[in-house]
Amino acid sequence: MEHIISKLRKYEIQIRKAINSHMQGDFHSIFKGSGLEFDGVREYHYGDDTRSIDWNVSAKGHGTFVKTFKEEKEQTVFFLLDISASQEIGTPGAQKVDIGKEITGVLTLSAIKEQNRVGLLTFSDQKEKFVKSGKGVKHGYAIINELYKHKPKSTKTDINTGIKKALEIITRKSVVILISDFIDNGYEQSLRLLAKKHDLVVIHLKDDRETQLPNLGIVPVYDKESQKTVWVNTSSAGFRKKLEKTYSVNKGELEKFCRKNQINYLEINTKDRYVPQLIKLFKIRNKTFKSE
Repeated sequence: MEHIISKLRKYEIQIRKAINSHMQGDFHSIFKGSGLEFDGVREYHYGDDTRSIDWNVSAKGHGTFVKTFKEEKEQTVFFLLDISASQEIGTPGAQKVDIGKEITGVLTLSAIKEQNRVGLLTFSDQKEKFVKSGKGVKHGYAIINELYKHKPKSTKTDINTGIKKALEIITRKSVVILISDFIDNGYEQSLRLLAKKHDLVVIHLKDDRETQLPNLGIVPVYDKESQKTVWVNTSSAGFRKKLEKTYSVNKGELEKFCRKNQINYLEINTKDRYVPQLIKLFKIRNKTFKSE
């Protein structure tokens, strides 16, 4: 466990140095959401921003009302991590599940150092592990410890179930970082609701083996989720093209969905260094919140 903590600390320091260098020390804003939470409604006054009108209340016929907000005193960062068997693809030690855990650990250390509350929910086709949000270095290490010692109870994936559990558990507006390979369907409605209630960041994990199988002819492939073996012709141009198209279409639809619903999206390939990509994402978030 010590070598894992050492590695995560090294990456966290790299992120902090890069952001402090390029963002004039405004590191806190990478986790900062809108900074506001709903407080109530009041009657509309001339000059109020029409975008703040509460149309549901106004439709009752007693006048026009606008939503009011108060500044959040404390920011919560919540990690929602997919640990299903489809994540166990890639080089040993650098599988999608390994990269997902590393990113969660690195960002946990970063968030804790900024005095944020941090929580964790891992899922497969069920709730796997839940760690209530808390503050302090000790709490951060407790989250990392749970990440690495927990063994999934199920091999299957149900992203919709994971998101619904998060919606039940995370009651106050938070920065939610959802990490998965998104090899699933039927979760869009729940994802849209999660984005409406929270400041959502989607990290899409990928491994080249999903789209670029070696040309070995007809070979058995073991599906860890279904726990069944299927035979595929890796030499077939049609099969290889179908693999690439399926991933490309799914990625394109997810990116489009995220843009439409104001969700930060980042794809990370297991073969690439993820620290520079996280820094790039944080620069975008920093710029966005400074302009608001």
